Amino acid sequence: MAAELGGSQLSSLLETVPGLASVLRSPVADAIVNMIRAASGSGEFRMQDAKELIQFATRRGLIPSAEGAALLEEVEASLSRSRSKTRAIKSSSAPKRPAKPKASKPVAKAKAAKTTSKHKAAKQVAKKKATKKAAKKTKAKVAKKKKKR
Repeated sequence: MAAELGGSQLSSLLETVPGLASVLRSPVADAIVNMIRAASGSGEFRMQDAKELIQFATRRGLIPSAEGAALLEEVEASLSRSRSKTRAIKSSSAPKRPAKPKASKPVAKAKAAKTTSKHKAAKQVAKKKATKKAAKKTKAKVAKKKKKR
């Protein structure tokens, strides 16, 4: 089994071999990318990534090792609960009902015809009202002109 490289050893290796940095990628960087994808819903949560990030944080002194261990236990418990819930939901789901038959095209056309006829009738009523208003206005104008004479 190969020994892990320390931070200073890795950085000196990356400086001496040009182009190596673009080929190698840190497991922490991979874990961060995967966790971001999982958080956004575009990827799947992997416990391995969570372990890598917690290990990184404890190595750097960002969190105490006891807190990291407690966090891992909490995440594992949460994952096992959510897995058991999804299994229970899948097993207890009722059998699917047969799909309702879709309306045939003639029925859909008849509905469309009814709605268009309603619209036409509404337009005709609006036209009649407009013509009545216009007729009243013209009668009022004619009456005013007669009074002036």
